[in-house]
Amino acid sequence: MKDAGKIQQYLEDHREEMVAFLKQLVTMETPSKEIEPQHKLLSFLKERLENLGYYALEMRGRQTGGYLYARPGNRIKRLPLQLLVGHCDTVWPINTIVEMPLTETMDKIKGPGIYDMKSGLTQLVFALQAIHDLALPLEVTPIILINSDEEIGSRESTTMIQTLARLVDRAYVLEPPLGIDGKLKTGRKGLGRFTITAKGKAAHAGLDPGKGINAIVELSHQVQKLYAMNDIRKGITVNIGMIEGGISPNVVAPESKAVIDVRVLTESDGILITNKIKGLRPYLPDIKLHIEGGIGRPPMEKTERNQKLWKTAVAQGNRLGIELQQATAGGGSDANTTSLFTATLDGLGTPGDGAHASHEYVLRNKLVERTALLTLLLLTEPLNQKS
Repeated sequence: MKDAGKIQQYLEDHREEMVAFLKQLVTMETPSKEIEPQHKLLSFLKERLENLGYYALEMRGRQTGGYLYARPGNRIKRLPLQLLVGHCDTVWPINTIVEMPLTETMDKIKGPGIYDMKSGLTQLVFALQAIHDLALPLEVTPIILINSDEEIGSRESTTMIQTLARLVDRAYVLEPPLGIDGKLKTGRKGLGRFTITAKGKAAHAGLDPGKGINAIVELSHQVQKLYAMNDIRKGITVNIGMIEGGISPNVVAPESKAVIDVRVLTESDGILITNKIKGLRPYLPDIKLHIEGGIGRPPMEKTERNQKLWKTAVAQGNRLGIELQQATAGGGSDANTTSLFTATLDGLGTPGDGAHASHEYVLRNKLVERTALLTLLLLTEPLNQKS
């Protein structure tokens, strides 16, 4: 393509417009569980996309703000599709911006949700705007899914993401990149959540301790078994993150519960750990164990098709003078879902730091650069060329 310089210049000319748009998104606070603010932001994005000639549909959720789906209004039906995925929800409650105000320096723009991932949404809009305004020809038609529940597991939007991912040639996910140097995410760990409940028998701790069966003691033995399942070399982590139990210091605890977070790099390891956890047996006599849960987000593995898309990104980055690096992230995203069905590249947002942290920021001078990269990626030929 000969359009790299033209795209860079266009975006540079619109830098201040991009920054102003990003700031506007940040000031529109959108916690995952606050439905009305989500509707407001999704409607704002819907109008912006419609101004670019897109047909946009806002689907309201049952317990969340729902999602926004968009496609070109004059789509050429013979062209293959590519999916752009982003989320508008953040981990920050309403009025966080009072304590964590939006600030800007020559190098950084700081604010709640700016890195994860309102900068990515800004890139999405302005990449499409550059293609529209410069009348650049697309060989693969963009379709867009912006959800409002990614930070809480994408429970209501995953079905739609799966449906779209099955239809497309590739998927680009606008999550923040990894690290200050902006590594793209070509792998992500799968996430699992398990709850283990031990049920024993209550008794007076002073008068009849022998008549009781202590569920906390039982759970302490299970915790050791769980901890032994960690295998850092293989990227398997089993974290006992929450534990509770008992009803009073002078009562033998009749019940105790632990909540476990599991991370794995491969689907096979997810199956292995799930079987190990579900296979736990009581240590004390007459104890009952109840185990529930599973792997909710399968891993995004470094498949051949994902690596092919990564190589495409490297080539386009070279055109912009960017030496890209790839990495595997410990957390999950909607890329874990799309990767099951199509070539996926994640971490295409703006470099910065502080996801879910009070110092959250993006690097001001990287906003144009990464938007240019996304634009070039959208303009590339299909991965799966028909002969």
